[in-house]
Amino acid sequence: MFKTLVNAFKNKEIRIKIFITLGLLFLYRFGCWLPIPGIGVNLVAENDTLLGLLSQIGGNALSNGAFLALGITPYINASIIVQLLTVAIPALERWSRQGEDGRKKISVVTKVVTLILAVAQATGIAISWAQTEGAIVTGIFYENDKTLVVIFIAAILVAGSMFTMWLGDRITEVGVGNGISLLIFVGIISTAGLAILASLKQIVEGNSAGGNEATMAFWGLLIFLVLVILIFLFIVFIDLSERKIVVNYAKQVKGRKQYGGQSSNIPIKLNANGVLPIIFSTALLTFPQMIARMVTSPEKLADGFYGWWTRWLGTGSILYFVLLGLLIMAFSYFYTTIQFKPDEIARNLQQYGGSIAGIRPGKPTADYLNRVSKRLTFFGALFLMIIAIVPSVLFQALGNAGVISNMNLINAFTATGLLIVVSVAIELNKQLEGLLMMKRTRGFLR
Repeated sequence: MFKTLVNAFKNKEIRIKIFITLGLLFLYRFGCWLPIPGIGVNLVAENDTLLGLLSQIGGNALSNGAFLALGITPYINASIIVQLLTVAIPALERWSRQGEDGRKKISVVTKVVTLILAVAQATGIAISWAQTEGAIVTGIFYENDKTLVVIFIAAILVAGSMFTMWLGDRITEVGVGNGISLLIFVGIISTAGLAILASLKQIVEGNSAGGNEATMAFWGLLIFLVLVILIFLFIVFIDLSERKIVVNYAKQVKGRKQYGGQSSNIPIKLNANGVLPIIFSTALLTFPQMIARMVTSPEKLADGFYGWWTRWLGTGSILYFVLLGLLIMAFSYFYTTIQFKPDEIARNLQQYGGSIAGIRPGKPTADYLNRVSKRLTFFGALFLMIIAIVPSVLFQALGNAGVISNMNLINAFTATGLLIVVSVAIELNKQLEGLLMMKRTRGFLR
């Protein structure tokens, strides 16, 4: 990957694309730091655990009460919802098969759903902040009236979310890589970097004060980083794993020319669904808690539905991990059904004279591909379940045992975050290699 980056910087056109991408990412990070007028930033960061958890994907922008606090979260949720509705709504399914024109129509629908979700989420967050003592400064409009302040903050959050989506589109069009994925990537890396800096600060302050705190913090950070590196290697190994089904093409004589007689393969990735099953399963389990948190006053959080859900189905509970695993398995099969079409592949193979060794063309080929896909989906879902549950339980146990004293470090390196970082890095490397190959080919043709 480093060699690819070096070669990319040597090419002027690609270098300009990289600098444009870095500039837009810097603008995004600046918006994640710049606070909204009327918010007590420190109180928001300290008093809201649930919103602090949601802030991890945006580089602590939500905890800081920043302009781009909502970030790209509404767009991610809207994309998942529209993708699910594609199966149920005939018009969306028809658009999905219309190529570029259909994708543009679906993109417009996704942006409309993003706006609706951003309004709902921004309103809930603003109301939640208003219920937290001292989190909102009312003096910017009226001394004792929070209503206008809440409306103002909600409007700023919605505008920031739409601006973030626009930034992602601009990066995709004029920069390098998928803009939305890069925004998520930068947010996760920023959160992790801030957590590591906090641990290093803890080590330095412990050395200045004397005692064993600095030594414990150092060994805790070292053990944590070693575990993270091992998890990264495991994710990369699985992410690059695929099953290649060999396809042989029969020889065909048309006129005086002979076609076919070659072999190709159909690559099926072990984890073809990526991180989507984890994201949707986590969102489904935390959504009721989020809604309850937004409509419940701070003094009543321990009682009622919010308190019950937190005790039995809150993040870290046994029942939460059980349901999370089952949902990941279910959504993995669901996404595979949407994305992988064995009947279409078998029909195309038969049309172009292709066949799998030992399998007859037509329905037997479709059944074979479907059987292979389901097996790979099972192991891919099992991998996602392990990544989503085991690291979280392990890090939490190390934190409770006192081995890792900085809990922000544990929250920064979530399983979903690790998967996203690996997937985006691999995809960015592939796109840079594609751009370099295209430049070499163009120079050869000249």
